[in-house]
Amino acid sequence: MSSEIRPTGASPLLADSAAAATAAPPATSAADATLAAAATPGTPATPPTPATIAAYREPGSGTPAWDLVCLSHLRWDFVYQRPQHLMSRFGGRGRVLFVEEPIADAPEPRIELRDCAPGVTGVVPHLPPGCRGEAAERLQEELLGRLLSALGVSDFVLWYYTPMALGFTRRLEPLATVYDCMDELLLFKDAPPELLRREAELLERADVVFTGGASLYEAKQRLHDCVFAFPSSIDAAHFRRARAPLGEPPDQAAIPRPRLGYFGVIDERIDLPLLAAVAERRPDWHLCLVGPVAKIDPAMLPRRANVHHLGMKRYDELPAYLAGWQAALMPFALNDATRFISPTKTPEYLAGGRPVVSTPVRDVERVYGTLGLVEIAEGPDAFIAAVERVLAAGADPARRQDWLARVDDHLAGLSWDRTFGEMRERIEAVVETRRAARVLWACG
Repeated sequence: MSSEIRPTGASPLLADSAAAATAAPPATSAADATLAAAATPGTPATPPTPATIAAYREPGSGTPAWDLVCLSHLRWDFVYQRPQHLMSRFGGRGRVLFVEEPIADAPEPRIELRDCAPGVTGVVPHLPPGCRGEAAERLQEELLGRLLSALGVSDFVLWYYTPMALGFTRRLEPLATVYDCMDELLLFKDAPPELLRREAELLERADVVFTGGASLYEAKQRLHDCVFAFPSSIDAAHFRRARAPLGEPPDQAAIPRPRLGYFGVIDERIDLPLLAAVAERRPDWHLCLVGPVAKIDPAMLPRRANVHHLGMKRYDELPAYLAGWQAALMPFALNDATRFISPTKTPEYLAGGRPVVSTPVRDVERVYGTLGLVEIAEGPDAFIAAVERVLAAGADPARRQDWLARVDDHLAGLSWDRTFGEMRERIEAVVETRRAARVLWACG
């Protein structure tokens, strides 16, 4: 049975959780086992048991002094990227509610709870079909308020990935407010017209702002006095597996070589005409495209015998696909949507030992291009020439070893664990200041 919160009437979750809090043992094995079963990134989440809810309400020893409520425009089970890397680490130290955008599919409003990873509970609002705008935000505000009350969440940090979530959270009173600006959403396809106003409000409310790259930092530092750049990081051990022989995924095993691969979302940021031109001019090269298609018509994708659309894969499957490529591609279109991106796949490709060719995305070019770790090329002719160069270098053991040594030297300074630790330190500083002010106010 799916655990849920409803805005009016009796709540099955409230009844179940109250009973579980009374009858269940302290926060131990039952909840931990449920969470551990969903720990693999990218796997479908399952509803929490009453014991899980009881564990959330009655934390055991070692629970930190604040919870984290994350408001995300990306779903946990979508492509595994920055939010999942960071929230899974916060979940390892505390309790995280990962609040997704609503789904309009329910005869009456409710919230579904799902186990995403140890310490991370997914929160999915379900609203009636056609419910949108202020009406939807009022329902989400009521549902979230009842959920926080049911779970005993009082001291918490609000972490925003989308300013649009202000519509149902602006009346909450967090210990600290964080805006992790991982993309310039204003420039994305189908961005809501009110996003600009909402972001301005969020920047006024935020105690600290993190950005997903140097270009975003430069854009936001003029708008807030506490901005920190945290570019894309890496789970190096995960992707370094691609340097050793791995079993070929069945849908890639029969594809001839050389293979040029891409994994990630395929949307308006991808230069589809460039891919089509490369495939047409080099029919001996095979392009492997791994990832979901979003916000564009799939009919726009290049359709040739040497272009292979392999679909979305789990995070734990990516090294096996990467290991079978002779080069990795970042064929980004140069448009508004890519002006501020800092692709996580750059260090992931490199950790896997794959030579990389990218279009001149600013944050890629001025870091990885300057260091000579990634080939930068614009237009079909230059892009094809760059691929030819990396394929030739990869066939030369001495050149490859020299390049890998430089790659590893650079990646040694990057890790999601380090990024998490530095972010947490900055949040803790805000929380302690806020708590000290509360004490002074109470004593005054």
